[in-house]
Amino acid sequence: MRIGELSRRTGVATRLLRYYEEQGLLASARSANGYRDYAEAEVETVERIRGLLGAGMTTRLIRMLLDMEGVRGTETAAQCTRTVAAEIAGELAGVEERIRCLSRSRDTMRAWLVTAGYGQSAGVDPG
Repeated sequence: MRIGELSRRTGVATRLLRYYEEQGLLASARSANGYRDYAEAEVETVERIRGLLGAGMTTRLIRMLLDMEGVRGTETAAQCTRTVAAEIAGELAGVEERIRCLSRSRDTMRAWLVTAGYGQSAGVDPG
């Protein structure tokens, strides 16, 4: 699929898709006329990139995470330096802290909706 279709399907501007590609987060083939051609799997990749960026991760770390998956993950782990491992561990600690913070916020909102009597109408499970 061409970049415009990937943009429409993911809601990400073409400018950002080009940036993701420059950063090594996204891959495309080039057709004979020079247009980018993206595989269907890149829709999920773009959605994942957006989620990771939204979680506060840098494009550098996202690239490392994407490289660590699948077959390349074993090769990457074997070549991982202590410095990179320490950086990943630090980022993991930050992700876990953000998850704890979001969980507390979710619990506060849920409790407020239930206490205010809006829980059921808002589709909130009190438990």
